[in-house]
Amino acid sequence: MGEVEVIHLWSTPRSLSTSLMYSFAQRDDMEVLDEPLYANFLRVTGYDRPYREELLSKMEPDGNKVIKDIIFAPGKKKYRFCKHIAKQKVPGLASDLMKKGRHFILIRNPLDILPSYDKVIPATFSELGFSELVSVYNELKELGRPPPIIDAAELQKDPEATLRGLCEDLDIPFEHKMLKWEACPKAIDGVWAPWWYKTVHKSTGFESARKYPLPFPFTLYDLLEQTTPLYNFLRRHVKQKSLLLMSPLPTPDLPVPANEKLLAWVGDEILPRDSAKVSVFDSVVQGGDSVWEGLRVYRGKIFKLDEHLDRLFDSSKALAFQNVPTRDEVKGAIFGTLIRNGMFDNAHIRLSLTRGKKVTSGMSPEFNLYGCTLIVLAEWKPPVYDNTSGITLVTATTRRNAPNNLDSKIHHNNLLNNILAKIEGNNANAGDAIMLDKDGFVSETNATNIFLVKKGKVLTPDADYCLPGITRATVMDLVVKEKLVLEERRISLSEFHTADEVWTTGTMGELTPVVKIDGRVIGDGQVGPVTRRLQNAYKKLTEESGVPIPTYQDTKK
Repeated sequence: MGEVEVIHLWSTPRSLSTSLMYSFAQRDDMEVLDEPLYANFLRVTGYDRPYREELLSKMEPDGNKVIKDIIFAPGKKKYRFCKHIAKQKVPGLASDLMKKGRHFILIRNPLDILPSYDKVIPATFSELGFSELVSVYNELKELGRPPPIIDAAELQKDPEATLRGLCEDLDIPFEHKMLKWEACPKAIDGVWAPWWYKTVHKSTGFESARKYPLPFPFTLYDLLEQTTPLYNFLRRHVKQKSLLLMSPLPTPDLPVPANEKLLAWVGDEILPRDSAKVSVFDSVVQGGDSVWEGLRVYRGKIFKLDEHLDRLFDSSKALAFQNVPTRDEVKGAIFGTLIRNGMFDNAHIRLSLTRGKKVTSGMSPEFNLYGCTLIVLAEWKPPVYDNTSGITLVTATTRRNAPNNLDSKIHHNNLLNNILAKIEGNNANAGDAIMLDKDGFVSETNATNIFLVKKGKVLTPDADYCLPGITRATVMDLVVKEKLVLEERRISLSEFHTADEVWTTGTMGELTPVVKIDGRVIGDGQVGPVTRRLQNAYKKLTEESGVPIPTYQDTKK
């Protein structure tokens, strides 16, 4: 008899935990315990079971004795595998349970658990134990021992790869014998096996999931709603997910890593990034039926907030939105989101207002009976273009929408026209793409308004086909204040090719120099003096104006 290294499995019921126990039991270096804390759980909670009296008579009911004298007792083998159901971790158990041994968590989608659960006892939130499983994860993480998590769907899809990865995480060698066992009851089974293990007793290994699932019992729909978020929380921490559970692409790096943890406003609440979602019945999903604004935050103030809100409400009125939130409600959501995130400078807000959720899928706004959905997405985001050295542009073959098709003065979310042009720009390795109107005159780029300088005169296309941007209007005012000549008219592409200077304007990128268009160098290929002059004037304006964010204290003054 010697010291044994304990491996703890934590799961909810009906999660293939017994199959996993059988898998580990095939090893010659492993002894196995089936839910050693079950009797203590029944004693403490008073829960009824068809086998309660038999279980209490055959198992040690004192949890701390179990931990000391059974789980961590000396043994003849190198390892001891303990299968635990998370809800059986009741208060009063010795801390050694979590501090000692190697732990991992097995999860399963409630959609797959619930259809079979209530064959023995009624399914309830407390019986499933998802909240306790999350607590186990959090406790181990706080101890500096975040446990590996595997999903039952992984075991069913590729048991060998999943077990190899698990064994690597547990720092034990994988053995092929873990993949097969005899189809029969086992001596290691708990006394509850006749009630719960009938299916697994017929198995000889991890069986593939059904090609088509069982119908879901909708009497348990409320329970599904309660448990799914907890499952999804744990699922985000699964080390390796199958193609059934995720995209085959690797997890990308974020442009700004700090945005991995942020809070977004959706509807009437603030949610963590991965929980911030709209309904599949929302109009923005059903048809891109939404309006939006981009805003910037500088030194505790939101630049041009009221102008952006004016356009938001104008766009929603043009699209005949009903039950639109008030201006004060929208401002409150913006301020609340920024304050919660601590975003008071160098931040960008994507503000969206959808027509709202529908009672059934379809195009008609008559189905929108819930009111609009407000989304406030604030991110740490510096200007997205190279405003120091400048960018290159190419001209897209995709033409800008005409007002007789879809008026660009409505700042709507249906951006396919722009996206097609942006694809052309991406394919040419350009910063953006210039879009022409139906007559071949320059309208704007796929994302910004555009200006040129020729012989000291500043020109910009008229707004017949382009969005009359708020940054565009701001720069036009600055041109006048700087005592420069401003002209707004139809401009041909060749005028941009031969300009002395060119720049684009937009909230996300501010004022961006353009040094090459369609292979033609603009001016001398450097950022021009008028561009620099207006960049400085714009920067000064952002420092001096804006709507203050409540509670912000400027410590730099």
